[in-house]
Amino acid sequence: MSINIPWAEGELANFLSLTELQRRPATPGIAEFSSRMNNRGAQAEIVASAQVVEQILDRVLPGWKAAMQESRSNRWIGHREAAQRAQVALTRDAEVREMLGDDAPRLSAATMHPWVWSGARSLWQSGHFREAVTAAARKINAETQNKVGRRDSSETPLFQSVFSKDGPKPGQPRLRLMADDGSDTYRSLHRGAAALAEGVYAALRNPSSHEDNLPDLPEHEALEQLAAFSVLARMVDGARVETA
Repeated sequence: MSINIPWAEGELANFLSLTELQRRPATPGIAEFSSRMNNRGAQAEIVASAQVVEQILDRVLPGWKAAMQESRSNRWIGHREAAQRAQVALTRDAEVREMLGDDAPRLSAATMHPWVWSGARSLWQSGHFREAVTAAARKINAETQNKVGRRDSSETPLFQSVFSKDGPKPGQPRLRLMADDGSDTYRSLHRGAAALAEGVYAALRNPSSHEDNLPDLPEHEALEQLAAFSVLARMVDGARVETA
């Protein structure tokens, strides 16, 4: 689902208004020499607005939390900067990409299969991209186990079993991406799904689990890896369970 830009812009504008810094009104008869600035809105109003705005920032500026600079003077300074950047991204993103000659379709983690993004989200937002991919892989594995009711197998062996072209056996259900009409398409589709699962777990998930000193992934590479897992997640989620 695409973001409702006018609504998001309104929420960001409201947050920026509430967090605008201003001097506290002077108390009659009392001389004050403090340079301290206060937010325009009440703290309760700001917190309520931030609850919504943070979700907008997650969609518009993935990784914003990791880039945010903490401020000792005011807790909302980093949020304000992110909100201002998000405003520009919402209103001028298409223009900027066109002017820079980069108006190709863009990939967003938030639009991937829910299993992928729900598994990766918290780590992604804190800038731990390799760990986010690993978490997404674990989530897909767990959801596949849930769908077929198995705990005795996981990852590559599990997917090889569920996408096997052999008929189901007791305790070994199959996932069917289409009806078995004896066609090459049926055989190719299930063979390909099993191969895809083996590839993403062997090449993307396993190295991160077996090596402790791997450098973190650049964000764009991690996004590509999440997309690969998203394809697998959609296959599993859309498949029909066939039991013996």
